[in-house]
Amino acid sequence: MPVEASLLEILACPACHAPLEDRTAADPATLVCTSGDCGLAYPVRDGIPVLLVDEAAPQGSPTAA
Repeated sequence: MPVEASLLEILACPACHAPLEDRTAADPATLVCTSGDCGLAYPVRDGIPVLLVDEAAPQGSPTAA
């Protein structure tokens, strides 16, 4: 389930405050930080972004679920 575009416009990475990129079409569904320094991937569960740094994983990590 994709994240609504209007919601994605106001969401930011909790770690570095950079915009997030929607990758909910991928498996697992994630929102990825666009910052080159941060690059954390936040899981999306049941259409709800889990924006907790403790739940995030480095981009491309198999633990990003």
